[in-house]
Amino acid sequence: MKRPLFARMYARVRPALDQQGAAEHRRRLLAGAVGRVVEVGAGDGGNFAHYPSEVVSVLAVEPEPYLRAQAEHQARSAPVPVEVVEGTADKLPAPDAAADVVVVSLVLCSVPDQAAALAEARRVLRPGGELRFYEHVAADGGRLGTVQRVVDATLWPLLAGGCHTHRDTVGAIAAAGFEVEELDRFEFPPGRSTPASPHVLGRARLRA
Repeated sequence: MKRPLFARMYARVRPALDQQGAAEHRRRLLAGAVGRVVEVGAGDGGNFAHYPSEVVSVLAVEPEPYLRAQAEHQARSAPVPVEVVEGTADKLPAPDAAADVVVVSLVLCSVPDQAAALAEARRVLRPGGELRFYEHVAADGGRLGTVQRVVDATLWPLLAGGCHTHRDTVGAIAAAGFEVEELDRFEFPPGRSTPASPHVLGRARLRA
């Protein structure tokens, strides 16, 4: 899945967003994670530096070649063992029940089929495993919700690597069989509103 222009733009912008607060979001996303992790849509490896020592391995799946190469570079200095592999969210290269934690970070906006991606996350998680998520999502109605629907129907997905701003990601997580145990909603970046401003950060667990 080659998106060379978007990939290079993302790799340039991501460090600046981290400085504005996204790095702290990534730290919160991964705090307390333990065991074996599958990270879906690892991008350029922006999460790798934030994995705690209790994580024994990370299988980082990234379909875009340029971003995957950047992630491989980041993996060399990660505090935990990280293997970067090619793959897509709807067909993860991992066995059933192989992970204690699945991480999705700014990726469920761009997958072609959220339900298929979340079904794969469920498949690779062990019973009782955790889904950690950090995503931008649909606004709660109002003018911004209308703006999101308009931009999703025009050029935004084409320019932003398949991103859709008006997705009910938390609802999709619940519909996929997860129980949301922790959820924080906030606007990012601070001080300015864009179609991608509404964010969620949280933790969900497979229902018994």
